[in-house]
Amino acid sequence: MPLKYSGGFTETVADLRDFEAAGLDLVMLPEAYSFDSVSQLGYLAARTSTVLLATSILNIYSRTPALLAMTAAGLDYVSDGRFVLGLGASGPQVIEGFHGVRYDAPLGRTREVVEICRAVWRREPLSYDGRHYRLPLDAAHGGSGLGKPLKLINHPVRSAVPIVLAALGPRNVELAAEIGDGWEPIFYLPEAAPAAFGESLAAGRARRASALGPLDVVVPTQLLISDDAEEIETALQAVREHLALYVGGMGARGRNFYSELAGRYGFAAAAAEVQDHYLAGRRAQAAAAVPERLVRGVSLIGPPGYVRERVAAFAESGVTTLNGLPLAGTHRGRLADVERLKEYASSALPGHYRDRYNELTN
Repeated sequence: MPLKYSGGFTETVADLRDFEAAGLDLVMLPEAYSFDSVSQLGYLAARTSTVLLATSILNIYSRTPALLAMTAAGLDYVSDGRFVLGLGASGPQVIEGFHGVRYDAPLGRTREVVEICRAVWRREPLSYDGRHYRLPLDAAHGGSGLGKPLKLINHPVRSAVPIVLAALGPRNVELAAEIGDGWEPIFYLPEAAPAAFGESLAAGRARRASALGPLDVVVPTQLLISDDAEEIETALQAVREHLALYVGGMGARGRNFYSELAGRYGFAAAAAEVQDHYLAGRRAQAAAAVPERLVRGVSLIGPPGYVRERVAAFAESGVTTLNGLPLAGTHRGRLADVERLKEYASSALPGHYRDRYNELTN
């Protein structure tokens, strides 16, 4: 499940120990323009013992490739081999607006970052001649000429930390399927996923190295298992507002990755209406304009039988890991829903990603 990154962190971590005891496999900590997730994951490593810990996501621009590799190796060390590195390109609003770094060449940079990280973890002397990164930086490319090919001093717990790539656009998804241990989309609609992602996934998998094993498809969703109609509607409204924020407000008009995804799902007209309302400050109208089929399709909200059926639909479309945010109003309710989701997923999802990740430890 994802861990909230705004406020109440200590209390959230205390609750997390209950989820861990109930068998939670993986917790994913976002990093937008919030507190950094690395320091918090170090804290989580000390306060947990079995749950896998993941970034969801670190952007590829604000840290150098070598620092990303060092950070991942360090978190893997303090967690005793429980870390998963989630990476993504983010977008120009955050990268240029918050970090002041030029947002360019997300595909090329992602490939080079992954290659450099894996070289660092193998403790190879770091010599890389890429289009976007050159190590050491020589005089011909602006360096002093004094740099040396260095290798990581420490011996990592694992020579390959799992990398999950967040991707939505066709070429980004293709790249994730080719080089990532896992792929993390957002607002995943099982019935529309083949049309939106199928061609890209097939193209990437065709070039995928066999040593990487099967691609882990990690899908964020929101979770409520209940027979209470009012509780269900409250949860669905939360999903509507979340979708409206991203489809309507996360990006400029004509440069919104989430609006483009809604269009690929077949909701182009509705996405334009959501964006019109949101950018004009009409947030309630923006939420109301989000199609009901999208709201219900990307979430796991409803009675037990219905949620079980939806878990099966996610699995049939190729999902291997569900990253479920529980929406119940009490800790006890959220814990019960995660326990039930694990039960449903255990019978529906093909294989178990943790076994594949743990093989890397050996």
